[in-house]
Amino acid sequence: MSMIPGIIRETASGFIRVTLQEEMFADREIQCTGEITQESAESIILQMRFLSKQSVEKPITLFINSPGGEADAGLAIYDMMQAIPNSIRTVCTGTAASMAALIFAAGNHRDILRHSKVMIHDPLIAGYRGGSALQVDEMSKSLMRMREVCAGILAKHTGHTSKEILRLTMKDTYFDSKRAVEFGLADHIINNI
Repeated sequence: MSMIPGIIRETASGFIRVTLQEEMFADREIQCTGEITQESAESIILQMRFLSKQSVEKPITLFINSPGGEADAGLAIYDMMQAIPNSIRTVCTGTAASMAALIFAAGNHRDILRHSKVMIHDPLIAGYRGGSALQVDEMSKSLMRMREVCAGILAKHTGHTSKEILRLTMKDTYFDSKRAVEFGLADHIINNI
């Protein structure tokens, strides 16, 4: 069992332990780390909604270091980013791959650390267990619709056409920080936060 890093704060009631995540959240900073699942997406969405209710004017920072994950979960985060009125700064702190790349690219201000990378590719089938020919056909059609949706989102946020994005996502396409800025996935390479 790993211990969550924390700090000790002195309050009127005495000393309390506060996790670093709680401390960062108080500064309007959210983490998107590890695989994007329905559970992690729900946590990120709740945090964004709470911070937006606290202040619609103050920006929110979303730090991203994720291999991606479930497409529907990633799109739920994306939709919430578009729905709340706050400006959202995304910061790539390692890898933003697959759905995490889409979320990163959707930030209003997109910063990437010098040695971080972004990877885009087509949505994948997760947890497929087989089925009838009709089920396989329906899954294929659904996957192709998801491919078009994701390409459209990346096109919107990078300034490229969906056709260009679809060509690049046919395989895993990696961008170092410099190429990510040149391609329009990121705005700035940063050396400090």
